[in-house]
Amino acid sequence: VQLVESGGGLVQPGGSLRLSCVASGFTFSGYDMRWYRQAPGKEREWVALIISPGGGTNYADSVKGRFAISRDNAKNTVYLEMNSLKPEDTAGYYCNARRWSQTYWGQGTQVTVSS
Repeated sequence: VQLVESGGGLVQPGGSLRLSCVASGFTFSGYDMRWYRQAPGKEREWVALIISPGGGTNYADSVKGRFAISRDNAKNTVYLEMNSLKPEDTAGYYCNARRWSQTYWGQGTQVTVSS
């Protein structure tokens, strides 16, 4: 089982990034997918959810209206489109796959928002 995130980097405040997470080794379409983030010295926090089947989404209040989660089951990939980025969005971003008691994590990708 693997979840591999990519797309992080350094961006100025107000900018945008698109994160990707490619899954392998399990039936991706059967799992709800989430993005979490963790800033230095802080606990990991949930950011966004997309369920399967159905594709319903939900977001943390801190990112609602700025971030969008989506998935492509044919490509075993989940995305996080991040717009209007703020310095407080700086964190390691991790994707998570979950179905019942099974959960898998990626290794994370760093997002730094700074001028």
